Parts: sequence; C-alpha cells; structure tokens
Amino acid sequence: MTAMRRALEFLFTRLLRSRLGIALGIGILVVGAVGTARLVSGPGDPTSGLSNRPSQPITTVDPAAGDDGVVGSTTPPTPSTRPGTPTPEQIADRFTATWLSGRGDSADEWHAALRPLSTPELTEKLAGADPSGVPAERTTGEASLRLRTGTFVEVLVPLDTGRLRLELVAPDGKWLVDAVDWERA
Repeated sequence: MTAMRRALEFLFTRLLRSRLGIALGIGILVVGAVGTARLVSGPGDPTSGLSNRPSQPITTVDPAAGDDGVVGSTTPPTPSTRPGTPTPEQIADRFTATWLSGRGDSADEWHAALRPLSTPELTEKLAGADPSGVPAERTTGEASLRLRTGTFVEVLVPLDTGRLRLELVAPDGKWLVDAVDWERA
C-alpha cells in the first residue's frame, strides 16, 4: 500500500501543482462547462443555449415603409429656379459656349465671361486656366440634365472630342456652375 500511497502523493503534490497540471485542470473544467451547456440547451435549435443570435432579423426601419433614400425616390426632384433667372439648362448652354469660345480671347476676357456663370469657388479654381487649353471646339448634341436635388443638377454636354460634365448649384434659386470635368472620348 505504501507504493500506491506514494504514487498518489506524487500525482497530487507534484503533477497537479505544476503548470501542466493546472492547464490540464482548467481544460477539463472548460470542456465540462461547454458540454453541460449543450446538453441543457437541447438539440436542433441554434438560437437557444450559448448562441447570441436573435430569432428574428434586427430592423431599424419598418420593412413595409419603403426606401427613404434620395436615389430611390419615386418622384424626381424639380430644379427650383428664382423667377426671372435662367434655368440650369440655359446656364449650362451659356457656360459651355463661353468655355468653348475662349480660344480667341485673352485669358482675362475668358475669365470675365465665365465669372457671372460660375460660383466664386469655381472662379477661383479657374483663375490660372488658359483658354487655349480647352480640349474641344464645338458641341455635337444636346446636353442632358440629371436632377440630383432641387438645388443640385449635373449636366452632360457631348463635344467633338469628348464630354463636358458640369455640376450646377442654386442655393438661393440662381443657378451657377460649381464644377467642370472633362472626359475624353
């Protein structure tokens, strides 16, 4: 019996008090807890027991309410124009004609002609632009208007060497070009 007693003493004093023994004990406790929780929760239903998944989808908006985004709007916005001022199409046509006709003008004349059609921000951005660098000479079709909001539209103008994209804004009902972009064909 003394040999058995020594073996048990060795097991409890040396092995179980070592790092390996402690890790083995913690592992047995974790496996036991998980096994018990699975047995208690029962088979088949993954939303019960230790799972934190909801049984129904989480919604922040009533699913029957429809889309509340601007893009999904069923009624297109109409551009709001102050009475007596040009429409966005007219401003885009005037800006395009002035932008294209700048080749023969001096830079100062060209900038002066674009200024009443542009926002102060765009006028500042165009300050160093040279009219001889305009990459097109004429329009090749009708401009198309894309309504974004009542005070923001995008106009695409087909030109002989590409397409001119203008962004127009009208915070107070007076339309002005706020951005110019050129896309080569």
